[in-house]
Amino acid sequence: MDTNTIIIGAGALLVGLIIGYIIAKSIEKSNASKLIKSAKKEAGSIIKDAKNEGESIKKDKILQAKEKFIELKAEHEKVILSRDKKIAEAEKRTRDKESRISSELSKNKKLNQSLEDKVRDYEKRSEYLEKRKQEVEKVHKSQVRQLEVISGLSAEDAKEQLVESLKGEAKNDAMAYVQDKMEEAKLTAQQEAKKIIINTIQRVGTEEAIDNCVSVFNIESDDLKGRIIGREGRNIRAIESATGVEIIVDDTPEAIILSCFDPVRREIARLSLHKLVTDGRIHPARIEEVVKKTRKQIDQEIIEVGKRTVIDLGIHGLHPELIKMVGRMKYRSSYGQNLLQHSREVAKLCGIMSAELGLNPKLAKRAGLLHDIGKVPDAESDMETPHAILGMQWAEKYGEKKEVCNAIGAHHDEIEMKFLLSPVIQVCDAISGARPGARRQVLDSYIQRLKDLEDIAFGFNGVKKAYAIQAGRELRVIVESEKVSDEMSAQLSFEISQKIQTDMTYPGQVKVTVIRETRTVNIAK
Repeated sequence: MDTNTIIIGAGALLVGLIIGYIIAKSIEKSNASKLIKSAKKEAGSIIKDAKNEGESIKKDKILQAKEKFIELKAEHEKVILSRDKKIAEAEKRTRDKESRISSELSKNKKLNQSLEDKVRDYEKRSEYLEKRKQEVEKVHKSQVRQLEVISGLSAEDAKEQLVESLKGEAKNDAMAYVQDKMEEAKLTAQQEAKKIIINTIQRVGTEEAIDNCVSVFNIESDDLKGRIIGREGRNIRAIESATGVEIIVDDTPEAIILSCFDPVRREIARLSLHKLVTDGRIHPARIEEVVKKTRKQIDQEIIEVGKRTVIDLGIHGLHPELIKMVGRMKYRSSYGQNLLQHSREVAKLCGIMSAELGLNPKLAKRAGLLHDIGKVPDAESDMETPHAILGMQWAEKYGEKKEVCNAIGAHHDEIEMKFLLSPVIQVCDAISGARPGARRQVLDSYIQRLKDLEDIAFGFNGVKKAYAIQAGRELRVIVESEKVSDEMSAQLSFEISQKIQTDMTYPGQVKVTVIRETRTVNIAK
């Protein structure tokens, strides 16, 4: 290839490059102008949209402002109307007061005028009476002088003689009057005392207190009886062992009989059976668990009963232990009369009678409620101490006043009555207990015999529980397996039966059953 060809080719290449560069520049310039036009167009569209949106927001804000203004205006008008109404009412009240005041002023003017007239009349009458008095004194003096001349005695001597004669007559009259009144008081004192007692009895609504040794537990169907008895009687034996209540399952439709002289045990058995039947799980372990929980529930209920009683009677500041004793009265009876109802009745009678006699009714109610707390002894009480003395000792222990303590201790004449409140408590106790149908001696002696049966069993070592069941015909004794062996159980049964024969009087026979149970418990972890 020659040099000219190379030069021509280079020149052609250079020319082509220049032409290409010029063409590229022109294309780039046209593209830039297109982009600028497009950007301007888009910017104009954005500005237009922004203006439209701004106008829309502006209109919305103006509408909102107008609505808010209308709302505020309406509220303001309401406030103004309310204020105008209040002002109008105030003006009306003011006008009414002004009219009343004006009428009162006119009345006062009339009254003042009448009073002034009366004062003037009174002054005239006073002047007239003063003149008449002076005239009477002059006449009296002249008459006295005439009498002195006639009788030959001075006025002072005549006065002394008259006074002496009047003294003698007055003394005789006074002695006769006193004698008459004393005789009348002797005749009417007994009648008045009877009247106070009768009025007190009439003002208290008495209740007939009926106490039983049997409770009826109702069931939905007789099919539950089999579940309550359990396989080979294990459930019913567990219930009787845990509660000390005899369970009688007979042909009575939809009912089971709970028999026990102790109302607390019967209530525990009844509630436990209700829980077991409701829950559906009836087996010995579950029975013991339910009975234990029910005992705690009964203890809490006793406290609640005591609190409700003292609140109903308006008694305040009673010690918690005394409140608990009052609650325990619900489950005790005296000669067949419920002890809590008797104590409430005595408290009401005492309050009424003390008010009639001018004594402190609140203190009387307090003493009336607590007078028989010695009949609900705990395990630490001395059973030989009379219940009145025991109740007085408890009242002193828990900070009761001397009047209350003396009234409790003296209501059966164990100690001397030192306060006026004591005979009131004694009388009200007699009123409550002596009314027809209040007490039944037979039931009380029967319950005492059952308690004595249990106490004999507790007198032997190793006895854990003792229950008198079947109306006292059987004594069921549960012993501690660690202290009493099988051979000793037979001996213990014989000794208890001999002790009952020696110490007690009872009809028929008493069966002594000694139960010894051994349990082995292990826990798998």
